[in-house]
Amino acid sequence: MPSPLFLKVTLLLTCSNILMSFAWYGHLKFLHGWRLPLVILISWGIAFFEYCFAIPANRLGATAFTGFQLKILQEVITLTVFMGFAKVVLGETLRWNYLASFLCLIAAAWFAFGFKAGAEIGLK
Repeated sequence: MPSPLFLKVTLLLTCSNILMSFAWYGHLKFLHGWRLPLVILISWGIAFFEYCFAIPANRLGATAFTGFQLKILQEVITLTVFMGFAKVVLGETLRWNYLASFLCLIAAAWFAFGFKAGAEIGLK
């Protein structure tokens, strides 16, 4: 069972990624006839609220997880959210190669969180 901290960080990152999907990709569906500078400003406005979730999630998560773990978790959440966004908002279809790529990231998360301590490889 995941810890309450892990669940809270995951929820905050999920909210963040829902907003970011709209900031980065929502204009592909909704703002076709709008001028690019205005679309950029709208996206920045949405991204402000995205940061209101992402920054607390990372600060809270950093109390128990490494930066590497937080980034890998964020990427898995990003793709999970985007899969739903692409289907529901953009009307796109999930293809086998996208799913295979996503499963590789799930494996990355397992490696990041599945072991208590690992040997450093000496990259600095």
